[in-house]
Amino acid sequence: MNQIKFNLSDKTSKKITPDMVGLFFEDINFAADGGLYAELLENRSFEAVKSKGENHNYVLKEDSLYAWKSDCGKDDKLEISINDAICEKNPHYLRFTADKAGEGFTNKAYDGISLIKGKKYKISYYAREVNYPEGSVKVSVTKDGKTYGYVTIAFNNGKNPPKEWMDTINVVCDTKEWQKYEAEFTAEADIKGALFDLSLTAPGSVEFDLISMIPEDAVAGVFRKDLFEALKGLKPSFLRFPGGCIVEGTSISRRYQWKNTVGALENRKINTNLWGEQGGNTIQAWETQDCHYMQSYGIGFYEYFLLCELLSSDKRVCQPLPVLNIGVACQFRTYQVVPMDSPKFQNYIQDALDLIEFANGPVTSHWGSLRARMGHPESFNLELLAIGNEQWESGVVNLGERYKAFEKAIHEVYPEIKCLGTAGPFVNHPFHTRAWDFYRKECEKNNKFAFAVDEHYYMAPDWLYDHVDFYDNYPRDVAVFAGEYAGHDANLSNSVESALAEAAMMTGMERNGDLVQFASYAPLFNRIGHSQWTPDLIWFDADKVVFTPNYYVQQLFSEYAGVQALELDGQEKALREKGIYISAVKTADGKKVLKIVNRNKEDADIELDFSGCAEVTTLAAKNGLARIPAPSAAINQDNSGNKAIKPEVMSNAKLCELRSVEASEVKTENLKVDGKITLKAKSFTVVKF
Repeated sequence: MNQIKFNLSDKTSKKITPDMVGLFFEDINFAADGGLYAELLENRSFEAVKSKGENHNYVLKEDSLYAWKSDCGKDDKLEISINDAICEKNPHYLRFTADKAGEGFTNKAYDGISLIKGKKYKISYYAREVNYPEGSVKVSVTKDGKTYGYVTIAFNNGKNPPKEWMDTINVVCDTKEWQKYEAEFTAEADIKGALFDLSLTAPGSVEFDLISMIPEDAVAGVFRKDLFEALKGLKPSFLRFPGGCIVEGTSISRRYQWKNTVGALENRKINTNLWGEQGGNTIQAWETQDCHYMQSYGIGFYEYFLLCELLSSDKRVCQPLPVLNIGVACQFRTYQVVPMDSPKFQNYIQDALDLIEFANGPVTSHWGSLRARMGHPESFNLELLAIGNEQWESGVVNLGERYKAFEKAIHEVYPEIKCLGTAGPFVNHPFHTRAWDFYRKECEKNNKFAFAVDEHYYMAPDWLYDHVDFYDNYPRDVAVFAGEYAGHDANLSNSVESALAEAAMMTGMERNGDLVQFASYAPLFNRIGHSQWTPDLIWFDADKVVFTPNYYVQQLFSEYAGVQALELDGQEKALREKGIYISAVKTADGKKVLKIVNRNKEDADIELDFSGCAEVTTLAAKNGLARIPAPSAAINQDNSGNKAIKPEVMSNAKLCELRSVEASEVKTENLKVDGKITLKAKSFTVVKF
């Protein structure tokens, strides 16, 4: 066992932010639709598109009946129409004809619906009569011929007019107009992998659109409860959204446009998801399993702002941090840009100004009034705005000039907004250095030019261990935003080893907490069996949530944040030579906190000049020593260095199994410390006293 001496000083070295740890949300791995968004149905508005292709070469084809089938084998009874839709932004809807009572259609609902006995579920849809003079609509959840919950909903035809349409002169109901229906049912038993079934109780023809099924316990009627609680447990200080490459799109026309994501659901223009095209570092092919991956925008910009409020706690406020498109499509996937001398470029700047008005403006303003109509007359108190995702200066993209145009326009109207720049997707590339040189030079002339610069790194654990001092010698003139980072082990899995390397790196971030203002792990979510990228912070399926060791690292740094760094007098450098990584802080209530990583395969005793009671929390592998990650069949590196596999090698579900989360546990004890703390092998330990 290693014996290590450590002298903890009472001297503080610098003020640091206690609000460094936050969240980065991008709709990848079914993080929104099929994930945090509580909607259980897939392609509820019949706007699905089949997307396939590879970089700079994509094919998109309408596939409006994706996820839907006739429940009696008569798919010709399902017709897609675009005549007089509810909203022309989403023009497709379904016309269904039943030849006899009881015929209907089903939705496969991602991997099937999971019900919990006694739990209530809300149903809604729009319907319009074609020829249905009698009968009702039955909605049920079924599997193998058995029903596990249902509700029968009266249909507003000429013989059953809605009450609000009846008056003293008996005006006849016009049932040839769209009407909204809402109901709920209670699950009669637990079930997994079931189908959603909608049927007519009499022969006839009816048109349907925006069919929805959401659990009654969805937070704010929007967010899946268990996934929301997983985020709440991190006590985040900010939420960066909506991406990521999602912001840019595979083309300018498919970019993320926030104005398409607000207002009534039926008016939100549904979009494809670039992560359904070719994939990321998992299954990669011309046509992937999840080639119908869409963005319904059930979670749009209003919901992101709302989520920030809901994630705020007594401990800290979760600040919204939107990311804006700067007229550039994803540089990894296309060369499309909007020229700065084009009138269209000004639309992007106006979108930024309008977003600030939507978030903060008075209810008398155009966009502030929309926020109020959506249910939030109060300001969302937006202070931070990221200009661009991970663009870099190139022969096609003039990043610096674009940033200048946005910053100038924003600060002329909203000088209080803190703008954040981007240093590109890699920290070990010359464009990263050039970007920093640009921001620092401009900040010498205007100290409000850039509040922070966003940098990303997905690196092997050894790189993180070797770069714990990464920020020690950074100039202090512009803050750092570590907007996307993760330890990528040899199998791209959520291993204890990757988590420990991240914890080690975060000790360096925390020691430099005067500089590193924000840090967020990426990606956030992974629906098991539908991965475009691993590792990820939280894994889940239809009815369970899996916390990764990486999640616990983020949680511990958030929970035990400090307001001042304590002087280490170079001891941290000597300890790194022994495989020990440490930070020491003083908390707002005057306590001291040590965060210590032991990357070694054996325990270590660390001698402290302290005796008394301490709160000691340890993260380690659940069953003995952490495994040594090694490449598996789930890794296939191509000639370009991309770690992705072909779909014919294995299924996405098998890939997730091979890259699965290593079991870990967190244990907190109140211990009597008599000058010594034992660090378990391959562990992360937090000591508060």
